[in-house]
Amino acid sequence: MDSIGDFLTIIRNGIRVSKPSVITPYSKMNKAIADTLQKEGFLRAIEEVDQAGKKWLKLGLKYMHGESVIHDLKRISKLSRRSYVGVGEIKPVIGGLGLSIMTTNRGVVSHKEAKRLGVGGEVICTVW
Repeated sequence: MDSIGDFLTIIRNGIRVSKPSVITPYSKMNKAIADTLQKEGFLRAIEEVDQAGKKWLKLGLKYMHGESVIHDLKRISKLSRRSYVGVGEIKPVIGGLGLSIMTTNRGVVSHKEAKRLGVGGEVICTVW
């Protein structure tokens, strides 16, 4: 099972039907990815919810002028094929309009933050 892939698919499906928010299973990785998306302006809000003794993340999706802020959310590093980049190989997404989310030895960060910190890592997904 690819919990990160499922997490991204839940967000993609919520955007396709213009939901104001989606509920996803809680994990430290999902929370870190959601925090990065919120910090970069792609999510409106993040809330931890307890339902029947299980933790969930409620993500507020962000829309501007009736259109979603997230146009595309793509999984890069998969279970079958991991994708690692060094600090010199980090490239902008869609000419700098989007971002890559990476796991580094400094935690889950955007590609902009990874460049600033001078670290490379595994590219989880791209968003624009």
